[in-house]
Amino acid sequence: MIYIGLTGWGDHYSLYAEQIKAKDKLAEYSSHFLVVEVDASFYAIQPVKNAEKWVRETPANFQFVVKAYQGMTGHKRKEEEDSPFETKKEMFNSFIASLQPYQEADKLAMVLFQFPPWFDCTKQNVTYLRYCKQMMGDIPVALEFRNQTWFSDRFRQSTLSFMKQEGWIHSIVDEPQAGEGSIPTVPVVTNEAQTLIRFHGRNAVGWNKPTSIDTNWRDVRYLYKYNQEELIEWKKVIQRLEKETKDIVVLFNNNSGGDAAENAKQFQELLGIEYEGLAPKQLGLF
Repeated sequence: MIYIGLTGWGDHYSLYAEQIKAKDKLAEYSSHFLVVEVDASFYAIQPVKNAEKWVRETPANFQFVVKAYQGMTGHKRKEEEDSPFETKKEMFNSFIASLQPYQEADKLAMVLFQFPPWFDCTKQNVTYLRYCKQMMGDIPVALEFRNQTWFSDRFRQSTLSFMKQEGWIHSIVDEPQAGEGSIPTVPVVTNEAQTLIRFHGRNAVGWNKPTSIDTNWRDVRYLYKYNQEELIEWKKVIQRLEKETKDIVVLFNNNSGGDAAENAKQFQELLGIEYEGLAPKQLGLF
């Protein structure tokens, strides 16, 4: 099955009536899509009560891609100084405990480990990936890089072979080609059960963090709207990949300009997908 959705549910204004409250947005979101990426878990390991609420608000066949906490992926460079956890093991165990409501409801599609641009292809980092996989046990985990050395001519095949052997789900990306801190699209399945595809846009100018501190970089980075031709190209890729993997999760992250929801719906139409089991849409005033 192909699941199409968005990263987060709060900022996609085209999906919601103006008067909708933030606490009601996920329920309304699930009347449009059957999968979403939980971004809040990247910034802080979420209380179990949050996952319980989100599970309760969504249809029985809804799926969550939960982003790994930033301390687990090395985004917090000074984590030893300000980490709320005494050990790495304690951090992982706390994160895993937060997943329990999704698992009990059979709504956990996977956990996404997205590593930062400075996480390059080294022996030390390969060892750490093994540690992550070991700590996560049987929980489905997807792997996304932001350093192009992993897919350089020297390491590309070894990276893919490693992911297959270790059981990682490949997070295939569409993103700007903007130097070492970006990776090419590598449409290769590494897990027969699931494959993840994330559309980050193609804004090469805005991708890398500028040196100017007054530039609102995060509002610019994902500013991109896919055109019909680009989506048709991806339709062909999806049709090939679905012969090699049971489920494909497609997430649009190009929302700096509010384009993700529209592109996701366009892509769904291109693929001729009509989802069953969506939540009922809220009725407007008229």
